[in-house]
Amino acid sequence: MTCVATFYSHFGAVRFKRYCDALGWPARLMPVPRDLSSSCGTCVRYEGELPEIVPQEAEQIVALEAGRYRPLYRAENS
Repeated sequence: MTCVATFYSHFGAVRFKRYCDALGWPARLMPVPRDLSSSCGTCVRYEGELPEIVPQEAEQIVALEAGRYRPLYRAENS
């Protein structure tokens, strides 16, 4: 499944990208799509699933399905 994860900081996005690489999930850093808001403006688009442990820096994680975003995770304070 194609997912997009947004973060509160650029560092959090870079760290999550490395985590995806370690799991063997294809991932890339990119600007946040206009339909999603983000504190830092950088997101990770990856092929995988919702991680067992969501990184503390994550603002939200959505699945891309038929051109729409389906929420999988949203931080409590966002």
